[in-house]
Amino acid sequence: MELKHHYGKHVHLADHRRLLTWLSRLCSPETHQPLVNQLVEKLYAGLLEWVVDREFPTQQVAVPTRMTSVHPGKLYRGALIQGDQPAVVVNLARAGTLPSYVCYQNLNFVLNPSLVRQDHIMAARVTNAQGAVTGTDFGASKIGGSIDGRVVLFPDPMGATGGTIVSALDYYKTEVGGTASKFIAMHLIVTPEYLARVSRAHPDLAVYALRLDRGLSSPEVLESELGLRWSEERGLDDHHYIVPGGGGLGELMNNSWV
Repeated sequence: MELKHHYGKHVHLADHRRLLTWLSRLCSPETHQPLVNQLVEKLYAGLLEWVVDREFPTQQVAVPTRMTSVHPGKLYRGALIQGDQPAVVVNLARAGTLPSYVCYQNLNFVLNPSLVRQDHIMAARVTNAQGAVTGTDFGASKIGGSIDGRVVLFPDPMGATGGTIVSALDYYKTEVGGTASKFIAMHLIVTPEYLARVSRAHPDLAVYALRLDRGLSSPEVLESELGLRWSEERGLDDHHYIVPGGGGLGELMNNSWV
């Protein structure tokens, strides 16, 4: 289910053929709306399943089924997701809007819905005259309260430079009340540069990604194990887009090219 790599135990890279097949189709230049958003929905539903199974607490239960009335005392016994675990899903608009909604909706079927919250932050790349990313502009936000004891999820399709996630975590740790039980980033694609930046800034962040792209690395580095020559790996072009990547998903998902 996970690829072997050298980026650290907090990084999880998928080895999931169905999800990777859908992701490849999403990144194809032949794929357009409405298929773009349909694929994003499927990908994030699958990504959330993986994260919930790995990161959310479980409990041992003994619960009746419809057959218990016929066979008294016969219960289902096993481990289930702990329904009283509170969670926050953070919408990093605009690329994160649909992924956040998918995760929020699906978590309501796993956890007690009264304990699942969706927050909203307007985040945009700041670029220089050459088109390179120089920072993140945080606009309006709508934060629903404390994060104390909550699992906080950041579903953001492309982990390119790491600027948005680092800024979002800085904000939640310094401006939002309470201490989260976990911070988890959920991406379709990440770069080695992204992993280096977020690992330095927030080593407590768990990163889940379906794919790591390092397409601008040398042939020798591409033949090495993931992360073995981390400092030599490169997945960002001069405009800080991921290579091979999938283009600007924020633009594609919203059919808006500004």
